[in-house]
Amino acid sequence: MIETLEHTGSTNADIASRLKSGERIAEGFWLVADRQTAGRGRQGREWFDGHGNFMGSTVVYPADRDPPAPTLALVAGLAAYEAALGFCPDPAELKLKWPNDLMLSGAKLAGILLERQMGAVIVGIGVNLAVAPDLPDRPTAALSHFGPSPDRDHFASLLATSFATELERWRIYGLDPLLRRWESAAHPKGTALSVHEQSEGIIHGQFDGLVADGSLRLRLADGSTRAIHAGDVTLA
Repeated sequence: MIETLEHTGSTNADIASRLKSGERIAEGFWLVADRQTAGRGRQGREWFDGHGNFMGSTVVYPADRDPPAPTLALVAGLAAYEAALGFCPDPAELKLKWPNDLMLSGAKLAGILLERQMGAVIVGIGVNLAVAPDLPDRPTAALSHFGPSPDRDHFASLLATSFATELERWRIYGLDPLLRRWESAAHPKGTALSVHEQSEGIIHGQFDGLVADGSLRLRLADGSTRAIHAGDVTLA
């Protein structure tokens, strides 16, 4: 259930347009682009359009009995982690960073963007397989920096399978096991973080795991902890 486009603006926008037009897109369907001209990340950032990289989107229809829809970012992160793990010479260097980044040797390897549309959640994932952008504000990495560049179509199949598995676990077992597994794949507790919140600016602290609802638990300098529900997080 993977459809490939040679060229498009954004796979997230394409799926949103199809949903608006009344098309019923089944869960498990993926739209993957060879090139994108209007790919987006969080905070409205432009997503790098690198030839040979993975750029794709899928859709989830949350039900009333499902865990909160924003925790699908953790589902997608774990799915990307599992798909990329076998291509890393040192798996210990592959880490998740809240809320939706995958890091390799401290540099950004992949990002996730969730958008609501017509009762659905569109999940967009970008993974640097072949090339990584040169960004002024953060280091980036591609899997090709550490070994042969994975075949994009093969990686797409791996990611689709791992996402379906993680989505099923999310629905059947709920958040507790998801949070434990996510934390086991994240950077260690005590890692220094900086969180940029729109209302308060930059908050410095240490990673202290996840709160029961999937929020980030940040330990502050005075020993207290604070739940971060939204914000731009960087390794300090």
